[in-house]
Amino acid sequence: MDLLRSNLSRVRIPEPTNRIYKQECCVSFDTPRSEGGLYIDMTTFLAFGKEYVGWNYEKTGNPVYLHIKQTKKPVPEDRPSKKPTLLAIGVDGGFDNNETEYEESYSIVILPAHVALPFPSVELPEKVRLAVDAVLIAEGAERKEQVAAWVADKKQVSAYAMNLQQIDNGVTIPPSGWKCARCDQTENLWLNLTDGMILCGRRNWDGTGGNNHAVEHYKETGYPLAVKLGTITADLEGADVFSYPEDESVLDPHLAQHLAFFGIDFSALQKTEMTTAEKELDQNTNFDWNRIQESGKELEPLYGPGYTGLVNLGNSCYLAATMQVVFSTQSFCSRYFVNQSLKAAFERAPADPTIDLNMQL
Repeated sequence: MDLLRSNLSRVRIPEPTNRIYKQECCVSFDTPRSEGGLYIDMTTFLAFGKEYVGWNYEKTGNPVYLHIKQTKKPVPEDRPSKKPTLLAIGVDGGFDNNETEYEESYSIVILPAHVALPFPSVELPEKVRLAVDAVLIAEGAERKEQVAAWVADKKQVSAYAMNLQQIDNGVTIPPSGWKCARCDQTENLWLNLTDGMILCGRRNWDGTGGNNHAVEHYKETGYPLAVKLGTITADLEGADVFSYPEDESVLDPHLAQHLAFFGIDFSALQKTEMTTAEKELDQNTNFDWNRIQESGKELEPLYGPGYTGLVNLGNSCYLAATMQVVFSTQSFCSRYFVNQSLKAAFERAPADPTIDLNMQL
């Protein structure tokens, strides 16, 4: 504990705008589920596997890390299968996709001696507890990048945001406990930024989602913009704002002002709902694409150089094929793989190796 206190100046409490890596190592494919778990640098919020955290310490001198380890939960062999009531996969009432569940454990690790302290613990300095809590609550940068990569078009500023008329009807929106004004829905709720009505979202093809009350309200009133409750946080750029007349997710540069009109303090809110883009990403990445690829054929799995492909995100097969062709080109392969060690690339990389093309290739 004295060693930790002597290094408190190297521990930072993350701001809402900080990129926090906690799902995958910046150098390898290690995750919290790997044998050695994942180490998050509490100064830079970069993540490293057990084999590479020492490289980061040698390069930066940052000694304090949050260690995250996920372990499979045992599944009873006689667990009964639930009868599905919805034509959907992996949602309540839908078909069970038998996803493995994991238990997560944490500790504070101080390098170079790998001294470990348990977390949570009231004996830890308050600054460390606040910093770790903020890291665990925050959405990982890897997840944000996945969503950003999935959304092909950059969101545009809505033409209706600049001069949005808001009706002073005495409506004040509480920080939680929302419900659709026309039905009993308590999820997938949208706040109309003109009159403060809280209404549920659209019904999906499979019967999930809302009851279309938000879009029906727009058709009745013409009030153009709504924001999804549960996506509003101190990082306002991540809020899901939808423009009905433009029929797409948009940016509202005056969102803070529009929320304050209804008494909403966005800095105190936490993320509880997925944005539209995140829902699309989840549905596509969780779908078992092997069900429709070469179905019915007996295929022999191959592994090794020249045989190992890239995981299909649902729309990335062309990108994967292109990268495999490029890496089969001798000059490219020599420059970025054969004649370059991973550690040398890491040592030459800037402070954030995730944005260095040379390092990532």
